[in-house]
Amino acid sequence: MATTKSYTEMRAELIDKAGQDQEFRARLIEDPKAAVKDALGVAVPDSVSLQVHQDSATVAHLVLPPSAALNVEDLDAIAAGDPSNYGELKHRHGPQGEMH
Repeated sequence: MATTKSYTEMRAELIDKAGQDQEFRARLIEDPKAAVKDALGVAVPDSVSLQVHQDSATVAHLVLPPSAALNVEDLDAIAAGDPSNYGELKHRHGPQGEMH
């Protein structure tokens, strides 16, 4: 029986792999959904935008945690590619995550 990884676990695995494999890092930046599918076997749904940003000497990114509108369970459902849950999330939070 396959175990399901959490969003946090998958994120950590991707960051670790990108730190060790420059070809994977470049692919993750260029085509994140394909890179995630290849590395983790997880298909990111078309309804989910996946953006990868890389810090540099002159640019730093501050990633804010989700608003209270999305919780860790919601992120895990999206990360797991569970479209049955995403419809409910979209209904509750709207297409941009705002609470309804």
